[in-house]
Amino acid sequence: MSEKTITVSVNGQSMTRTIEARMLLSDFIREELGLTGTHVGCEHGVCGACTVILDGRSARSCLTLAVQAEGVEIETIEGQGSIDKLGRVQEAFRQHHGLQCGFCTPGFIMAITDLIRHHPLETDEEIREALSGNICRCTGYENIVNAVRELAIERGPLR
Repeated sequence: MSEKTITVSVNGQSMTRTIEARMLLSDFIREELGLTGTHVGCEHGVCGACTVILDGRSARSCLTLAVQAEGVEIETIEGQGSIDKLGRVQEAFRQHHGLQCGFCTPGFIMAITDLIRHHPLETDEEIREALSGNICRCTGYENIVNAVRELAIERGPLR
């Protein structure tokens, strides 16, 4: 077994761990850091449940080795808000009832955070296309689209 020591910044906090070189980023975040908000669904990069933000862009943590995150700024759902003070995307989801069981929600929140930061999303068609990489088995997506539409109209910094 080959081990490597990596240092990453997670939600603004520097962390160093010695890990197995082939450990997935999703497992690193959940098992080594104890941040269990990042969910693992399909383990093939298809469902989007494991989406995190790496150096400002969304990425599938189930397709990324943790060693690839050396020196990278990682944002997880835990950095988006708290029970007492939801982040803007979380609040839009709450207001528009954009979740049901909640399993896919962290991945959606992280993907939407990236989308709002980098893309205009001027029509519902653009919103639906942009969200096509995230799968929800419970909702009809309409409330999620409504939440994103509100955020796109506001168009301001998410933090």
